[in-house]
Amino acid sequence: MHEYAVRFAALLEQVALKVRSLTVDRVAHVIKLTGLGILTASLAFTTVVFLLWAIFGALEIPLTTAGAFAVYAIVLIGAGGYLWFTRAEEAKEEE
Repeated sequence: MHEYAVRFAALLEQVALKVRSLTVDRVAHVIKLTGLGILTASLAFTTVVFLLWAIFGALEIPLTTAGAFAVYAIVLIGAGGYLWFTRAEEAKEEE
């Protein structure tokens, strides 16, 4: 009778480990990846903001504030125009 109790306890432990590997371990992995993704996105956003700020400061020295804003406006309008025209070309290809 003692052997059946040991085998039953081992079976219960095996089932519990299998259920844990299918649920808790997967959720813990997803939570860890989500946290790392949020941290990476925050650092990337901060880096981009500081980079743009530094470029603006470097442009502001020789051009004044209005000139630095003008350079940023030209770059952004050019990028927007490029994206607009590539979108229009993709729409024509789909037809």
